[in-house]
Amino acid sequence: MAGADSVVEALGKDNLDAKISSLNSEILKLEEQITYIKDKSLPAVVKENAQLLNMPVVKGDFDRQIAKQDYYTARQELVLNQLIKQKASFELLQLSYEIELRKHWDIHRQLENLVQELSQSNAMLRQRLEMLTDPSVCQQINPRNTVDTKDYSTHRLYQLLEGENKKKELFITHGNLEEVAEKLKQDVSLLQDQLAVSTREHSFFLSKLNNDVDELCDTLYQGGNQLLLSDQELTEQFHQVESQLNKLNHLLTDVLADVKTKRKILASNKLHRMERELYVYFLKDEDYLKDIVENLENQSKIKVVGLED
Repeated sequence: MAGADSVVEALGKDNLDAKISSLNSEILKLEEQITYIKDKSLPAVVKENAQLLNMPVVKGDFDRQIAKQDYYTARQELVLNQLIKQKASFELLQLSYEIELRKHWDIHRQLENLVQELSQSNAMLRQRLEMLTDPSVCQQINPRNTVDTKDYSTHRLYQLLEGENKKKELFITHGNLEEVAEKLKQDVSLLQDQLAVSTREHSFFLSKLNNDVDELCDTLYQGGNQLLLSDQELTEQFHQVESQLNKLNHLLTDVLADVKTKRKILASNKLHRMERELYVYFLKDEDYLKDIVENLENQSKIKVVGLED
């Protein structure tokens, strides 16, 4: 289809060039004839018939011939201008076609380069797959449970998860890493619960304090913009505010002391720590808690049977 279009365009271009060339040759011949008539034939005729020029009929005929010649000349110039414009349009269109063809060739070369690169990548991938599927390479190796001593990132991660108050292990296993990660997860969950409780208590105390402040403002101003209090009333209100602030301070101190005490107990008492874990499981994973209780019951039954034997 593209070859047929190119042939049609070439034939149209050749026909247009041939028409333009023939018209240009005819225009040149007409210009030569006009020049010949103007320079040689017309002066001789004018000289020979100089007396007849005074006659109106002859003068009108000459005027008609001159007007007719001017009309032909104007029409020839108009046709020439149209042909020049058509040729310019054709050349512009041809130039745009060449630019578009060059763009298509550039895209074609880029696609060919891309196909070559993909072919090379595919060949390299096949080679790698063949190497990986080679029986001599992919031998079954027993996985190591312990962490390699050169794996510094894993050792550092274990130290961060374990903390500084724990005894140092001679060998670190992946199971140890999972255990400390699970313990850290449980500690974070417990701290989040405690933080949520403290936040709710703090919000409750702030809301109560705001209500007390609003009541105090209503009492002080009594719905107006001017302070209406005597010294005795002001002293009583200040005492009430002071007592409420003291209560709030004592309550916050007790909460912080309670949190510190619970943390110490959890850090030192394994039984309490187990109770805390069971509490966490009770709130978040009841099925896991049931499994733990069933395992403990089975262990206790086994111990009872062993003691009876």
